[in-house]
Amino acid sequence: MKSVIFALALLLPLPAFAAGVREVKANEHSCGEIAQIIRENKKVFVRVGFGGRSFRFPPAQCGPGDKRATTSFRDAGGKQCVLDYACVYDPASLYNFP
Repeated sequence: MKSVIFALALLLPLPAFAAGVREVKANEHSCGEIAQIIRENKKVFVRVGFGGRSFRFPPAQCGPGDKRATTSFRDAGGKQCVLDYACVYDPASLYNFP
């Protein structure tokens, strides 16, 4: 049973399980639209290809084990988006040690 749960956890993105998190595909919106969606929804997972990035607004609300950073990706028009309120994995955090 544990192996089935572990396999599902690897296949499904964790942000999809979090309550109130909206998922947005970067290739369907412009940079301005994505920034507006993040400001309105407060917690957004932006899907970029196979993976994605988690964004929280305001920036100070990143979860344990994450840090605030600037991240970039391409929008629907191929334009480079740079957003400064991404929550990314923090390897130096005490929450990320086994």
